[in-house]
Order: sequence, then structure tokens, then C-alpha cells
Amino acid sequence: MPFLSDIFGRLGRVARGQANAGVDVIEDATFETTVKQTVADMKEELNRVVRASAVAMSNYNRLDAEYQKYVRQSQDWKDRAGQALDAGNEDLAKKALAKKAESDRQVASMQQAVGSAQQTSEKLKQQVIELKRKIEEGERTATTLVARKNAAAAQRKVSEAMAGVGHADNAFAQLNRFEESVAKEEATAKAFDQLASAGKDDDLESQFAALGGHSVDAELDALKKERQLKTNAPPPPYLPKELPEGGSSLSSSRQSGERAKA
Repeated sequence: MPFLSDIFGRLGRVARGQANAGVDVIEDATFETTVKQTVADMKEELNRVVRASAVAMSNYNRLDAEYQKYVRQSQDWKDRAGQALDAGNEDLAKKALAKKAESDRQVASMQQAVGSAQQTSEKLKQQVIELKRKIEEGERTATTLVARKNAAAAQRKVSEAMAGVGHADNAFAQLNRFEESVAKEEATAKAFDQLASAGKDDDLESQFAALGGHSVDAELDALKKERQLKTNAPPPPYLPKELPEGGSSLSSSRQSGERAKA
């Protein structure tokens, strides 16, 4: 059914996505090892190519050696035919030329195969050279990538630490949690202390009342002493309200004294 097919297709994409994400996480955690393994795989591929190329080139070398043998034989029979002609022996020269023709046929039959094998051998040589160059470049790139990866990871950790974010084991975040825990413990201890001292309020009130009582008694004593001093003090001297006309204060006082004596 189309509906079920669509459902299973979506579930398959989700599963593949999760699998790829998991692989990405693993590769990220083992980046350096993965890069080095990639270079090692490239070298292994080079070894396979070199072995295959060596087999192909070995076939070419054997084929070319066989081809060169018939070329030399053809030339050798040609030289012998010339020697026979120089000696005046045409029959022998014909026999030598017949052998030369056999060698020529072998050369002609092998020439195309040798040419093709030679082209293949040269192509394999170039491919091996190019592959070696790429591997050398890959090693340099791998070293650079690892260095850049490590630098980027270090920079990210520093930035996350400065921003106060990052993984759960971030030292700054852990310190903040410690501080919050201590503050919570302090607040709890203070709450228990307040609860423990709640029943002691009456005692405090009585103590303050006692202090207040001592203050009233002291004030009462001070007031008594002040009134006692006023009672025992001598009366103030008599002073007239007004001076008599035409007299000084001294004559007025004398007259007052005389009247008092009389």
C-alpha cells in the first residue's frame, strides 16, 4: 500500500539519519585517528595498484622479450642469407631467407600485442606516479587538518569557557553550581536557626524589660537627689526691685540698713 510504503520510507530515512549522525559523532571524537587511517587506506590502495601494475608490466616485459627475440632472429637469418650469397650458395641463401620469413611472421603477429601492452604499461606507470603524488599530498593535508582541528577545538573550548557555556563538565559552570549549593545550604541553616530561636522571644522581652526597669529606678534616684539639694540650699539675698530717686545704690543700701537697725 502506498501509505505504508511512505511510512516505512520515512522511518528508513530517520534510521539512516540517526546512523549517519552517530558515525559523525564517532568520527569527530576520533578525528586524528580517522584521518591517519584514511591516509593508511590510500597507501594500501597504492600497494594494490602497484602490485597489479607490476603484473601487467611483467607480462609486457615477457611479451617484449619474445618479440625482440624474433626480431633478432629475422636479422640473423638475413645476415646468414647474405653470407650464403657471398659464398655463391643461393640454395642456402633461400633457406636462410625462408627462416627469416618465419621470424618476420612472428614479429608481425606479436607487434600489435606488444604495442598495446607497452601503452598499458606506460599508462600504469603514470597512474602509479600520480597516485603517489596524491598520497604525499594527502599526508601533508592530513597533518594540516589535524593541526587545524586541534586548534579549532581548543579555541572553541576557550570561547565556551569565557561565555560560561559548554559541556556539563565545564569548570566555570561547575564552580557556579558549587556556589549555588553553598548559598542554598547557608539559607537552609539560617532558616533552621530562626526556627530554633523562635521560642526564645519571651526571654528577650523580659531581659529588655529588666533593662528598662533599671533605667526608671536610676532616673527616680536622680530626681530625689535633685529635690534634696533644692531643699537644703540657702535662701537667695534680698534685692530691692527699684532704686530710690536721687540716690545711689550704696546710699540706698545704707539707709536700708539704718532703718533695719532702728
